[in-house]
Amino acid sequence: MGRSIGVLATHFIWAGIVEDTKLGTVRMYPEPGHGQIDLKSVPVDEMIARIRSQIALVRQDQPVTSVGAGFPGIVRCGVIEDSPNLGQLKGLQVGERLAAALREDGLNVPVTVINDADALAAGIAATRGGLDKLVRVWYLGDGVGFGHYPPGDGFWEGGHSVVTLDPKERFCACGGIGHLEGIVGGRAMRLRFLDMEPEEVFIAARHGDPKAKEFANLWHRALAAATATSIHSEGPGRFYLAGPNSDFVDLGLLNLDLQEMVKMSPLQGTFFEVVPTSHDLALIGAAVSSTIRQVGGAGS
Repeated sequence: MGRSIGVLATHFIWAGIVEDTKLGTVRMYPEPGHGQIDLKSVPVDEMIARIRSQIALVRQDQPVTSVGAGFPGIVRCGVIEDSPNLGQLKGLQVGERLAAALREDGLNVPVTVINDADALAAGIAATRGGLDKLVRVWYLGDGVGFGHYPPGDGFWEGGHSVVTLDPKERFCACGGIGHLEGIVGGRAMRLRFLDMEPEEVFIAARHGDPKAKEFANLWHRALAAATATSIHSEGPGRFYLAGPNSDFVDLGLLNLDLQEMVKMSPLQGTFFEVVPTSHDLALIGAAVSSTIRQVGGAGS
């Protein structure tokens, strides 16, 4: 697949060199020990400039064949159509903007822009010899991402799957009622438990606190319900779990909940697996996706 660059813009801006499916030099902004920033507050021009500088740092004027970048939100044809996590990017033709910025540095290569969870799914597929297989991944953080490989024409906003009809479930960042993210997302949990962090809720549940235990059961059932919806649409298979909140998953409980929801025999055979170091995998996936699209002739 040659030598390409993967970029990821989530809580940080990451850039990494990828040769075939191996991740090499990685840089992040801000650098470790230099504090944190809220990407929601970074203007578009500054974000493009930061990405450009991180790419230059890992590239070191060496030849590359393509650049792939993962962003949160609905990303199609190089445009971020909506992004509740990075609202300033809504409507941005990020593929064109980034390609133009890189040309100023003498890097005239195809730029592919995809959803960050889709980049993670592509990274899992690439590093596990599964580029010819269906890969689905739940990214569990402040929000909930649903990664899907191979890429398709759909929106794949699985984090906004409706998992309850309770009109009180209004905690999703998009404002929708009954969404998976409104139960499983870290932001939603902080709104629900105003005096507790998500990890404290699950610790309390393990110690028998009734309210926390009830919520932990709801949390697992919600994730199982969204998974069951995907299974009923695309069939069974392995689902990967990534992100900081994947530490809260009780695989035994999650599997039991899923078994209650998926009963038809052709749809049996789904397994869950927790995946560590998801940003590394997403960088690989973004880069590999740019190479695949270049070969296939698809646009950004």
